Amino acid sequence: MRREKKIKKKIGVFGGTFDPPHKGHLQIANFSLKKLKLDYLIWAITKRNPFKKKPMLSLKSRVFLSKKFIKNNKRIKIKNYDKYLKSNKTIDLLKFLKEKNKRTKFYFIMGSDNLIKFHKWDSWSRFQDLCSIVIFPRQGYLKKTLACKAYKLLRKEKIIFLKSKIANISSSKIRKNYLV
Repeated sequence: MRREKKIKKKIGVFGGTFDPPHKGHLQIANFSLKKLKLDYLIWAITKRNPFKKKPMLSLKSRVFLSKKFIKNNKRIKIKNYDKYLKSNKTIDLLKFLKEKNKRTKFYFIMGSDNLIKFHKWDSWSRFQDLCSIVIFPRQGYLKKTLACKAYKLLRKEKIIFLKSKIANISSSKIRKNYLV
């Protein structure tokens, strides 16, 4: 009988363009650390989201602002993996992290608005083989989230809904107000 290797760490992966980062992102990161009892959280900033227009801020600016937001929180690590992976696909990031951390349990963190479009992501159904998928509620998205293709097809034991009162703010709204 083969013995299961014991899990050493629990790591959250909070990925996105963070264009710009805001207090809601920080609240999600801190809430995830606490609620999921994570050893640490990787705030993985990608150069570009394939589903969105070119970012308003440069990658360097977004990394700088994100580091400023987290201040000296040693349990949140601001990273950009695009240069190592030669890819901005989240599945490639998760495979890379899993390969480097074989005995680690990963939690991929996203908003419920992203779960609605999740079936359009590259290899989206394979995420559940690499990590648990943590969903944060976004105001006005509950019914759409529960009816979406990804929610219906993913294994329910791999989906974690975290209920919290995170500020109703989004990078899209900030960019829109900034450009007005």
